[in-house]
Amino acid sequence: MKVLSISSEAFPLMKTGGLGDVAGALPLALAAKGVQTKTLLPGYPAIMKAVSGLVKIYEFDNLLGEQATLWETRYKGLDLLILDAPGLFDRPGGPYMDAAGKDFEDNWRRFAIFSLAGARIAAGCLPDWKPAVLHAHDWQTALTPVYMRYAYELEIPSVLTIHNIAFQGQFSSDIFPALGLPRHAFWESMEYYGDVGFLKGGLQTATAITTVSPSYAEEILYPQFGMGLEGLIRLRAGSVHGIVNGIDTDVWNPETDTFLARNYSARTISQRVTNRQAVAARFGLHDDDSPLFCVISRLTWQKGMDLLADTVDHLVGFGGRLAVLGSGDPALEHAFLAAAARHPGRVGAVIGYNEALSHLIQSGSDAILIPSRFEPCGLTQLYALRYGCVPVVARTGGLNDTVIDATHAALAAGSATGIQFTLNDANSLLYAYRRVFKLYEDQKLWTKVQKQGMKTDVSWDASADAYVALYSNLVAKGH
Repeated sequence: MKVLSISSEAFPLMKTGGLGDVAGALPLALAAKGVQTKTLLPGYPAIMKAVSGLVKIYEFDNLLGEQATLWETRYKGLDLLILDAPGLFDRPGGPYMDAAGKDFEDNWRRFAIFSLAGARIAAGCLPDWKPAVLHAHDWQTALTPVYMRYAYELEIPSVLTIHNIAFQGQFSSDIFPALGLPRHAFWESMEYYGDVGFLKGGLQTATAITTVSPSYAEEILYPQFGMGLEGLIRLRAGSVHGIVNGIDTDVWNPETDTFLARNYSARTISQRVTNRQAVAARFGLHDDDSPLFCVISRLTWQKGMDLLADTVDHLVGFGGRLAVLGSGDPALEHAFLAAAARHPGRVGAVIGYNEALSHLIQSGSDAILIPSRFEPCGLTQLYALRYGCVPVVARTGGLNDTVIDATHAALAAGSATGIQFTLNDANSLLYAYRRVFKLYEDQKLWTKVQKQGMKTDVSWDASADAYVALYSNLVAKGH
């Protein structure tokens, strides 16, 4: 089976979050199941610089007035198609924002053209390759199924994955005439509270919709999590599938990870202490026997980082240490830096994104705090399970689906892998802290929870099977 995956990022070439990890790992997992995936990416400067052996396979003369070259190459197991449109993507900054952290004003045009290119490929513009299924990811590529329906009337089935429904690609209705779509497409699929909704259009036109965990598929049916799109999700509920994410277990492997101070396995878990000492040294923390908590996160309201910042003093008061790695809301960045200044040796903070350091932190911390208000899937807790870092998670979305709470029954059965709590306010976190400290007092039991987490299958294997089944079903139905 041939699948065209279209994504605005893919690890290891471009990553701002979980979308990049998934778009980079899923094709590799699908290849083992007999699915040939080509991944279409924008020609950002970082990508054009990283890849080699580019072969020109198509020239787009007019993508909404833009000229672009389609290159093909292979990079670390990924079969790539790269849309080289310098006017859209050859610019400083990140994939969506300039160097000052402001959204590019023409993001609507950049990703409309990118989506149109995906639809053209799905329609068969390449002489030797045509996909059986189109798989789009998030709002940046959500117009692909829209163009497939209204510009080409394609029967090829399309799948749209929602990685986070809070990011919707909502723009002024003034842009609609420039999208090259018939007027009726606006009222049938694109109109969103008077504006143009990219994600809304994709959800309306995709053959199937997936979310990145079963719990999130249920949650977005309701206003608290649906972010204004819950009505449409309910209408399309029969086409919504929750498939939990996996991780690349070759990249995230404590036995071979070159970013660690010392490699280890579940059988040699005591050797984690070397990494624990390395984390403490990197963050300027005391090297003692107190539990070492960590945070590896965007520092935002969604991630519950405001509540964590409000309770850091209590965590230290209980006897814990905390290492924070992340960036985001400037006020929250300042709050964690201030906490580190208040509690030298007990709290350390590194502001920014550091892939290598995130590996070391997972390998040396005792517990990771993930108090998200909503979390479509989350990958951080999967990395933590793999590395024996006990996840302490809010009971929502993929966190709920992937971590088994250390209740009395689960501990007795030997199935517990972490601690879950219902996040209502700061007191919820204080309750979770107390549970961690109580469990940590019994080191024999704590180690059992660590080892059980490390046994958890967090690979893409089962999830890839679910995607293959979905693709096959759509093709068999002849959509």
